Amino acid sequence: MDAALAAVALVPGLALGSFLNVIAARLPERRSIVHPGSTCMSCGEPIRWYDNVPLVSYLVLRGRCRGCGARYGLLYPAVELASGLLVAACVWRFGLTGKAAVAALFCLALVAVSATDIRKRIIPNRIVLPAAALVLAGMTALEPSPQWAIGAVAASLFLFLALLAYPAGMGMGDVKLALLLGAATGYYVPVAMMVGMLTALVPSAVLLAKYGPAARKMKIPFGPFLALGGIVALFAGEPLADAYRHLF
Repeated sequence: MDAALAAVALVPGLALGSFLNVIAARLPERRSIVHPGSTCMSCGEPIRWYDNVPLVSYLVLRGRCRGCGARYGLLYPAVELASGLLVAACVWRFGLTGKAAVAALFCLALVAVSATDIRKRIIPNRIVLPAAALVLAGMTALEPSPQWAIGAVAASLFLFLALLAYPAGMGMGDVKLALLLGAATGYYVPVAMMVGMLTALVPSAVLLAKYGPAARKMKIPFGPFLALGGIVALFAGEPLADAYRHLF
């Protein structure tokens, strides 16, 4: 039954992903996310409704604007697909519950901040702070416990201290993103932080192997890796934490 509900939830998830693309493109530039409607970023031509169907339109148009032929880039369908799959996963994991709604909000916020961090190297306050407040309120209402507030403060403080120690490694946006991670995962936020840091080492190692010492001056967005850690902790934080404890 949950699998069927998850399949149904995929469609609105894809639609929300399409809207997240608008948010990621416009919020960093302080433009309205409501008006005007979707337009090509290259020629400014309004995108017709039949060219704005999530994933399908991208495939039909081969990732190009119908008017000017400019490429849209792979990030657009990636955001739509990730949003759809994550919303479906929340329904599959938690059913049609308040927990699924809060989890979906958390996941969609992570997709949005990841897209803005990749595009602009920005994690907008107008996304991450309201999302953190809503997720914290939702989790506390659904499962009354201080763990959500403790996780939020502890994760944010940890990254803030890391920022003070190594300012070139991250920014205040990452610190605020940690607030959101802790609000959603509570006592399992260390899993999110660990997964985020370990996965971030992979591109760092690749750059170091390719460019040598010059790679130290190259910056990679840390937000998407923290977001990945948050998603892993949301769905598998407890078993991963238990498995780690059993090792010692």
